[in-house]
Amino acid sequence: MIEFAPDIPRWRQVAEVIRQRIKDGTYVPRSRVPSVVQLTEEFGIASVTAQKVHRALRAEGLIYTEPGMGSFVSQQPQDH
Repeated sequence: MIEFAPDIPRWRQVAEVIRQRIKDGTYVPRSRVPSVVQLTEEFGIASVTAQKVHRALRAEGLIYTEPGMGSFVSQQPQDH
């Protein structure tokens, strides 16, 4: 788990961790990113918060979701 800053929404902080992992190659294009359940376990956040992380990253074009399969890093993630 990370130590959360009190003045920044938790979903933003977790999204930044995932963004950084994509940027540094921890998650490469077409690799699976942590599911909502995995995010709740790793970061100790609520499932609603984890869902918001996924929505934000999808909106940025960094990840995509295949129904029934999971969420994956986009082929060519944009720099953020």
